[in-house]
Amino acid sequence: MPSQKLASFGATVVTYNMVTRPMYQALDADKRTEEAVLRRGKVKAERPQIVTPHFLSRTVGFGEEAQDFMRELIRRGQADDAGILYTYSNEPLQMEIISSRPEEVAERISKRIDSESQPLEAVILGVDELWDVSLMKFIFDLTNSSGPKNAADFVRSGRMKMDNGVPIDARLRIEDSLRQVQDGNLDPAVLHRELEAWQLFDEYQDRFFRALKGRGPLI
Repeated sequence: MPSQKLASFGATVVTYNMVTRPMYQALDADKRTEEAVLRRGKVKAERPQIVTPHFLSRTVGFGEEAQDFMRELIRRGQADDAGILYTYSNEPLQMEIISSRPEEVAERISKRIDSESQPLEAVILGVDELWDVSLMKFIFDLTNSSGPKNAADFVRSGRMKMDNGVPIDARLRIEDSLRQVQDGNLDPAVLHRELEAWQLFDEYQDRFFRALKGRGPLI
C-alpha cells in the first residue's frame, strides 16, 4: 500500500503496478518459463465530499432495494446524516510481459518504491483474468485505511457540521463553484445540478444568475 493516505481537502493520484501471472500459463503443463504481466496506471481519487443519503438518492440511480433502504433511513431519521463520498477514475498507462515469477517482479518493484521514497505508489499482486477486480480491491482497502484520518480532518475543520440539513462542506463547495462560474472556469450546469441535488436552488438562485452573467458581487 502507499505510505501516504488519501488527501482530505484535495485530489490524490496514486500510481499502481499490477503484477499477475498470465492466464495462458495455466495451459502450460511444463511451466519451464515463468512470466509475469505488469500493468501500470494511475488512479485519481477526487477530493472526498461530505454528503447525505438524501443527496445521493437525488444524484444516483437506485434500484427498488436501495429505495427501500432509503425509506428505512428516513423512518429512523438518518437520511440527513453526513458521510464521506469517494470517487475514482483509472488511467491505464502501459502493459508488459516480464520473464520472471510474479512474486519476484512485485518484490523488485516494492524495493524500488522504498528506495525512491514514493509515498503515492503501490504494487499489487492480482489475478490476471480479474485484474480490474484486484484493482477495485486495492482501492477499497486504500479508502478504508484513509477514511478515519479524512473524517477526523473534516470534524476538526467543522465541515461535518450540518446547516439546515446540508453539510458545511457542501455549502463551502457551492461557494467555490459560484466563484468558478463567475470566472468562467466551471460549467454552470455542474453547479445547477449540485444546487438541485441539495434542493438549494431557490436559496442560491439570485447569486447563481449573477455569477452566470459574470457581474456584481456574489455576496
